Amino acid sequence: MVLLVDRLSKLYSKLENHHQSEADVLSASLQAFRSDVSNSLNQLLLNSEILSFPWIQQCFELLPAINRAFAKLVVDIDYPISSWEVASVDEYLNYGLHLLELLNSVSSSVSHLAHARLSFAHALSLLENSPSPCLAIKHLKPIQPQISTSSKDYYKEINSKEKKLSASSKGRVVNEALLEIKHIGFWVCGVVLATLSGEAQPYLEMKKQLIACSSFNSSLLIGVDSYISNVIVGKGEGLKEVKELNNAAASLASAIVSGKCSEAAKELEKRLGVFQNQLEALGKEVDKLFSKVLGARNQLLHGVPHHKQ
Repeated sequence: MVLLVDRLSKLYSKLENHHQSEADVLSASLQAFRSDVSNSLNQLLLNSEILSFPWIQQCFELLPAINRAFAKLVVDIDYPISSWEVASVDEYLNYGLHLLELLNSVSSSVSHLAHARLSFAHALSLLENSPSPCLAIKHLKPIQPQISTSSKDYYKEINSKEKKLSASSKGRVVNEALLEIKHIGFWVCGVVLATLSGEAQPYLEMKKQLIACSSFNSSLLIGVDSYISNVIVGKGEGLKEVKELNNAAASLASAIVSGKCSEAAKELEKRLGVFQNQLEALGKEVDKLFSKVLGARNQLLHGVPHHKQ
């Protein structure tokens, strides 16, 4: 009898050690994930040109970076997607779907800026070819903020019920990480939309929805957001290159009135060329990111047996 009790005691001890060891691995893996994501987020503050085309490119580079960190976490804890509960798979798929919708909105903002650039280009054409240079002035009005519909629907996924999706230890770790990448992904899109559109509404709406569901408490995001919020909302700033383009257009309009517009026209032409190249590069980046998100989502759909949307 004593021998049996001793064997049972050793067995329970081994089980407890195993569970403790697994818990330590899960905790360490989640901490490593958060460290990787935090490092990527903090890179946004190292760029001296906040709210510029290069900075927006950097924002978009953040999305695949945090996805790589998430994929590494899944591998480290040995919890492949085929083992996930259906609710967790749905959560991931819905995030991808809403991210695609947001990227479509970003494409719309890029198109708006491309159209606005044409007005300045037409002004330069009139200045060169028209007998009356003053005709160009009405085409040199500053680029206005994009008039957008309410962005509430963009973030409806944030304000959905974010359930405790799994009772398993590995499932809980994955869901915690998934919550982080969702909120950072939506935050990035809100910031980019606000920067491109020239109005704070998309960013403020995103923030409102996160706060409404008590989700804006991530220590990973709050510090970076505080700084960006001060720039977008506190200072009311938009895209740096749009501001420079508007200033160049205003200078040309003044120069036309004074009759000495040659240098001002060259300056606007130079800035328009750079602006066009940067806008085209951003458009390609958005298209590439859209394809990646769509491809990853389709791959997941095909890789999970018997999944129903």
